[in-house]
Amino acid sequence: MKTIHKYVNRDLTISKSLIERLKHNEIIARKFHEIEMSILTILNFQDFIEKLLYEISSKFSIPYTWISIIEESSISKYLHDIQTSNTLKTATAFLSKKEFSEITRNRLKPLLSNKDINRFRSLIPEASEYDISSIAIAPITLDGEIVGSFNQADKDINRFEPGIDASLLEQLAVKVSLCLSNVTAHEKLKFLAFHDPLTGLLNRGVMERVLEREFQRSKRYHIDLTILFLDLDDFKSINDTFGHDKGDLALCHTADCLNSLKRESDVVARFAGDEFVVILPSTSKRQAEAYITRVKNKLTNHPLTDENAAISVKLSHGLASVFEKGMDSSAILLKAADKRLYQAKQTKRHT
Repeated sequence: MKTIHKYVNRDLTISKSLIERLKHNEIIARKFHEIEMSILTILNFQDFIEKLLYEISSKFSIPYTWISIIEESSISKYLHDIQTSNTLKTATAFLSKKEFSEITRNRLKPLLSNKDINRFRSLIPEASEYDISSIAIAPITLDGEIVGSFNQADKDINRFEPGIDASLLEQLAVKVSLCLSNVTAHEKLKFLAFHDPLTGLLNRGVMERVLEREFQRSKRYHIDLTILFLDLDDFKSINDTFGHDKGDLALCHTADCLNSLKRESDVVARFAGDEFVVILPSTSKRQAEAYITRVKNKLTNHPLTDENAAISVKLSHGLASVFEKGMDSSAILLKAADKRLYQAKQTKRHT
């Protein structure tokens, strides 16, 4: 009889433990569902990441939550562009694909650890001051490609102890990946509405609106404004000799040089084909000439390289200032710079 009671009590204890575990898992699953619903309709990276991290941290009382992004991934550029947010500076880390692979071994399942935490240092944002004793790393994917991880950490060494059930964390990572796919698709469409898809520069439509705004500001406050119109010399010969892929690289190389030497207030845009426009607020013609000279020198000193030869990219340019006589509209200013570009090219051909 005592033996029967012993087995009955043991079974009751096991059943009670199972019920408590099921209830606990049900609560966690409900919280995950609430998080999923709160981020499902967000369609921009900044709000998506900030909302995700806040919800996870608050619902599960986790002191440290952040994301790590592989630099070579397709979303890295978009996330770099939103680092003006203080929240994101301390909640986003960027690392190389090699560094990420060395830590995660490219596994898709969550990684839990409470030992040798320093080996995860490259996953942690530089601007953070985390005091970590245990960590959970859940890889996130985009169209089947691992792009980074969603991370949680705690001072408590037992919070993310290896061996605990991480199935719900794995499910959350899958749902975050699906939501991230929606956000990325929307952000790409928004980007293409304003940018040239090859070089990433502003497109012609946006440039014309910016130029009109700067023109009106210049006239109102009597502030100088100079515009540069430029294109590549013998661009057709680059395409014919080295192929259109190298021609595209030459355009991107030029865009990078223009961007790297401009001020924050300057605007670089791709006008059409191999033509570019640079809007230079509060800039005289002399200062604009100095800028384009630096660009040309950089292109000369850093040519593109082909398997067998260096590809020299050269530019011709024309510029116009708002203070010149007859510059009564932004369209006239742009046309004047374009005409001077044509004259510069004609002079080169004759000499």
